[in-house]
Amino acid sequence: MAGERQVLDDRAYFFKDDALLLPRDFPGSLIKAGLPENLSREYANADFFQIPSLDDPSSVIRAFSVSGETELSGYWKEVPVRQALAVFAAEGSESFNGINDIMRACHIAQWRRDSRFCGTCGTENGGIEGEIHRLCPKCGRMEFPRICPAVIIAITDSENRILLAHNKRFKTGVYSHISGYSEAGETLESTVSREIREEVNIEVTDIEYVKSQPWPFPNSLMVGFKARYLSGTVKADGIEIEDAKWFTRDNMPPQLPQEGSLSRYFIKRWMDGSL
Repeated sequence: MAGERQVLDDRAYFFKDDALLLPRDFPGSLIKAGLPENLSREYANADFFQIPSLDDPSSVIRAFSVSGETELSGYWKEVPVRQALAVFAAEGSESFNGINDIMRACHIAQWRRDSRFCGTCGTENGGIEGEIHRLCPKCGRMEFPRICPAVIIAITDSENRILLAHNKRFKTGVYSHISGYSEAGETLESTVSREIREEVNIEVTDIEYVKSQPWPFPNSLMVGFKARYLSGTVKADGIEIEDAKWFTRDNMPPQLPQEGSLSRYFIKRWMDGSL
């Protein structure tokens, strides 16, 4: 890494897939600071990397990534990065900047695991000092972190209701917004219309970008939109969506998306009338 970048206190993040590794008694409020790098002695085969912070390009993010098969000693616990979002949300910030370094490192850790070998010739990939991408030493193919755009949409109607759905992958009782990945050759606005049509059988209008959020589970960028109901009758597709219905502010589902997520941010803004 470039010598002029600042490394603070030799601290690093430790990952196992999309979970942070932390000492069992580690307080959640200190997650952002990382851990002393010397704790890596327990993981001799961990993949170490350091990358520039996007919030402060003069500093670096240091991280160790262990394989998903790694057995942990009783000293460690796994904390899903999704749960870490709630820690920052509890601080009362409406911004996601506080967790950007963790989200970025989590994304890169998983990408490095999945890009060990060249996709063209199969040779084990190498790297370049101070650069984030991988480089095949045989054919020269460069590979950069994969980012898959996905949309999430807050749908409202003229009766001041919001449409929320229960996806088959959700925990019981949790309702959230319609979302989905953008297809090749498709604009994000077209993705919004298609996903809503496919999953809940309605048409929308007034599609407008609101906010985005990095979502490294494993490699997404969530792009948030709002839209207004236009026509059709709500009907869950039965494939991804088990149930979908209109909700009012005084009659919300039993469980909402987790704090710190873009979906919860949308619901809060709708609840206070600013969406």
